[in-house]
Amino acid sequence: MLVLPAIAQSPPARTPARQAPIQGIPRTANGKPNFNGIWQSMNTANWDLEDHSAQAGPLVAAGAIGAEPAGLGIIEGSSTIPYKPEALKKRDENFKNRAKEDPEVKCYLPGVPRANYMPYPFQIVQSTGDMLFTYAYDNAARVVMMAKHRDAELDTWMGTSNGHWDGDTLVVDVTGFNGRAWLDRAGNFSSDSLHVVERYTMLDANTISYEATLEDSDAYTKPWKISFPLYRHREKNARLLHFQCVEFVEETLYGDLSKK
Repeated sequence: MLVLPAIAQSPPARTPARQAPIQGIPRTANGKPNFNGIWQSMNTANWDLEDHSAQAGPLVAAGAIGAEPAGLGIIEGSSTIPYKPEALKKRDENFKNRAKEDPEVKCYLPGVPRANYMPYPFQIVQSTGDMLFTYAYDNAARVVMMAKHRDAELDTWMGTSNGHWDGDTLVVDVTGFNGRAWLDRAGNFSSDSLHVVERYTMLDANTISYEATLEDSDAYTKPWKISFPLYRHREKNARLLHFQCVEFVEETLYGDLSKK
């Protein structure tokens, strides 16, 4: 009897792991997680993304009204942002001049990801095509293009958002920033080279796990990530009321001109 030599067999090729569907969450007619609703964060990241102690605000005369509450940072794996040396100096300079230079003082648009952790709610309007994110602060809004992606045609405060689904996670790729927005009131910032990738994953019917990876070779030594939960507003007749702050900053922006 002829005995053939054994032939070595390669192990079967692995297929990429597929995210298991999340149970117990609302879904749209096409089976996608239903993000429709009004959402809000519960953290102090708008004061400072990094770990921080309570301290007086830039306007001491405002007392406790303008003071900064203590808070844990939302940066994953570190308590500090990996700035390049020259960018860190810029951040420190921003902090010293924050009472006048923070774009929030002037009611400028907040940018991404700051819009999602400002102390105001925002609303997600989801369809089978594109999605709308509209924010209470300053009437800020952005469209997440799902059906047909578009490259950023010009640099803007809120950037250009293109989205896709990774299983049950909404992934939003944001580029085309103008580099003028700050990340918080502590002077943390990015340049116009910023690239943000957001991930929205429903943990249950009323909670979203939010993650954002920030990459900016002009300001940071490496990409870094923030994460925190977003909570659905469930009060009766919940609705988004816009905080139109432009009318409150005219004296700050143009007061010296009117006096002349």
